[in-house]
Amino acid sequence: MKRSIFITGCSTGIGYTAAHQLQQHGFNVIASCRKEEDVIRLQKEGLTCLQLDYNDPQSVSDAVHKIKALTDGKLYALFNNGAYGQAGALEDLPRDALKEQFEANFFGWHQLVTELLPIMREQNQGRIIQNSSVLGIVAMKYRGAYNASKFAIEGWTDTLRLELSDTNIKVCLIEPGPIETEFRSNALKAFNKWIDVENSPHKEKYLIQQQRLEKEKSGSAFILPSTAVISPLLHALNSTKPKVRYRVTFPTYLFAFLKRILPTKILDKILNKSD
Repeated sequence: MKRSIFITGCSTGIGYTAAHQLQQHGFNVIASCRKEEDVIRLQKEGLTCLQLDYNDPQSVSDAVHKIKALTDGKLYALFNNGAYGQAGALEDLPRDALKEQFEANFFGWHQLVTELLPIMREQNQGRIIQNSSVLGIVAMKYRGAYNASKFAIEGWTDTLRLELSDTNIKVCLIEPGPIETEFRSNALKAFNKWIDVENSPHKEKYLIQQQRLEKEKSGSAFILPSTAVISPLLHALNSTKPKVRYRVTFPTYLFAFLKRILPTKILDKILNKSD
């Protein structure tokens, strides 16, 4: 019998790649997208796909109901992946901008896990895999809202792992660094929505940020394709002893190491070189 996995944020990038790859590896994949047109596109590509918007609690509950129906009440794994990055200096971001960031990157994840956990408890097994980021390990300027959401996911996931330690439900984090996706274009939309560039003390830096986000390709020497996440994801799903954290790309390994050995002030000097 095929094991079922629910993957969120599958319109592009890591989620899209994971949905197709895991289906090829024999999983019963249920994908989700926020926009209905993306749901239809993935269905035409042969994926079971449903609509889910983390910002809408009813949408999350509706998705859980459909998952139960599609899996006959059984679900082996959840890959919480859907997220976006709100760019901008913290002093320029209104409260509502951070609310939107956390609804999509944190509160929606929390609701989805809590509504799916009873299924895993009933079957006494399961995998919950959270797609975090190198920015859940260290913070970078002009990414404060996203940094905060990923730091929150790291702490939340560590807590859940402890609370489920007496069960056969395994909880893992994947921590990618730079991955070639459409993350920048989505971040640019959020940036333009909330940031008043002309009236900000960060105006000159923002012009650099806008140029970075407008590029079709990252240009980073360390960037990897979304397929780089598949191997650690498969290990997290298949291993009897999955890792707590799977670090993907050189920058993630580097900054995890530097954070462990360097005084904060020296690490800050290194991080301050990046805009």
